[in-house]
Amino acid sequence: MKALIQRVNFARVEVEGSTVGEIGKGFLILLGAGHGDDEADCERLADKICKLRIFADENGKTNLALNDVGGDILCVSQFTLYADCRKGNRPSFINAGAPDRSNELYEHFCGLCSSKINGRVEKGIFGADMKVTLENDGPFTVMLECKNGEILL
Repeated sequence: MKALIQRVNFARVEVEGSTVGEIGKGFLILLGAGHGDDEADCERLADKICKLRIFADENGKTNLALNDVGGDILCVSQFTLYADCRKGNRPSFINAGAPDRSNELYEHFCGLCSSKINGRVEKGIFGADMKVTLENDGPFTVMLECKNGEILL
């Protein structure tokens, strides 16, 4: 699984002009599932992200996690994280997981995050044409990848 985490002051996702998920301070997570990803990858990634200390403390050091700052999560499915651009100029998405399985993992990941943080976990709509609006804080962006229950990036 791959997750692109952006520290945000606010983020919103819309589908067909209607807001389906919205948060204030917290993380916007773009989440993609690949072939062979499983629940163990979800669990390891959710644990890592929910404990990620990338908010500033009183001394300006990145030392605080979501629960320390009362942050929320907006999680948006993003199969394009598996884009392979090595050949030609048109990305291939052959490494992205099958939609049904990817949706199961997306829902499982969001449920895990809900159980790990005190804040809310909002979601986009899997497979929908979504419009995401956000204000990066920093900006501070982290890419994580998990395979076989191990963090790779």
